[in-house]
Amino acid sequence: MDRHPPGSQSSIRVPIRRADNYKYTDDSDWLVIEEPLEIRLSQCINGSSDTHSISVTMRTPGADFDLAAGFLLTEGIIRNASDIQSMGYTTDQNTDTPSQNIVVVNLMPEVEFDIGKLQRNFYATSSCGVCGKASIEALSFESAYEVNGDKLLIEHTTLTELPDRLANQQATFSRTGGLHAAALFDATGQLLEVREDIGRHNAVDKLIGAMLRANKLPLWNQGILSSGRASFEILQKARMAGCPMVAAVGAPSSLAADLAWEFDMTLIGFLRDQRFNIYTGPARIGPAETT
Repeated sequence: MDRHPPGSQSSIRVPIRRADNYKYTDDSDWLVIEEPLEIRLSQCINGSSDTHSISVTMRTPGADFDLAAGFLLTEGIIRNASDIQSMGYTTDQNTDTPSQNIVVVNLMPEVEFDIGKLQRNFYATSSCGVCGKASIEALSFESAYEVNGDKLLIEHTTLTELPDRLANQQATFSRTGGLHAAALFDATGQLLEVREDIGRHNAVDKLIGAMLRANKLPLWNQGILSSGRASFEILQKARMAGCPMVAAVGAPSSLAADLAWEFDMTLIGFLRDQRFNIYTGPARIGPAETT
């Protein structure tokens, strides 16, 4: 068994038996690695240090610090990269051994947050990032960035080319077929950053976290392309990063459309096979022939 192919820590080769036309053959196949990541917050104020475990999410290993930073931003805990003093892996308290599945984020002393408001069943499955929220009110955060008035305008043809461009950069997906991806694109259709994960919301957090850590927020005049569905949470994450457009290969939800409409965001769904639906914000899409 080859756990990690060269240059990758996101897939594993496993032995299988293939069935084809009533015949069996022994072979091998690649599977996406899925492991838990625990995120802990630590803060030292007046010489007293306090640490809280705030989230456990099932994710594909890789870009863990981007994931943690993006999660904290989109959950409204931090507002910019300077709120983070440091990040690192830590020791599992249960086994007293170093763990690559536990990230501790040390916040600056001046960062204020209410740990009570963060209380939820912080077990986010790889398919649903908002499962376990204590209440619907916990989903509403005040973003540091507004998107209304941005200058993003993308041509119809350029938009339809994005899924193929994303697919060309998904090496692990082409091997396993089991990863979601999120990409940041500009008005010319250039993919500026791409992140993959078994969870579509994790992929978006990794993408936003990477831009946060590079001090490239807000994401004005840019869009996020998601390889899956456009859920409320993905729209919320984009809004927290100041991104005015979300385009998804899959279907949007009604709540996602409501959020996009309320905050003047453009929401595109079913972007595939040279077609797409515009649910909100059509002014950011260039003209095309109409029927």
